[in-house]
Amino acid sequence: MTRSGRRPVWSILAILVIVGLAISLVGCAHVGPVTPVAVSDVKSVSGTWGGVMYLPGPERDDVTLTIRDDGTYEVVWRKALGTSRGKGYVAVRDGRLVLEGARGLRGVGTVLRNPAGDVLMKIEGTLADNSTLSATLWPTH
Repeated sequence: MTRSGRRPVWSILAILVIVGLAISLVGCAHVGPVTPVAVSDVKSVSGTWGGVMYLPGPERDDVTLTIRDDGTYEVVWRKALGTSRGKGYVAVRDGRLVLEGARGLRGVGTVLRNPAGDVLMKIEGTLADNSTLSATLWPTH
């Protein structure tokens, strides 16, 4: 192939990269910034939430959190070596969720919403051994 024959290939490749970048930016634009939402009571967040949880170490675990109207919760997370379960209580303080687990978890949850109305929950917590966890969850409807 001659030198001039390579130019159209590079031109097409450059155009594809630019178009792909533009499409990805437009696709992300509807998500927008998230803002905290004040939680009024446990019933407003009751239901099942699913997402990812990070414990100490590089691996992420899939997690399902079920919050009941009475303020109790159950959590199930799937690890490479199997499934673990936990339970505890959740209360609302100052518009945020406060979680207390039966095995020593102490955590705070914040509900967030983007301009499109999508809701997510971020949880930061400390376990009985003082290690930390973080989770990002979405309603599973």
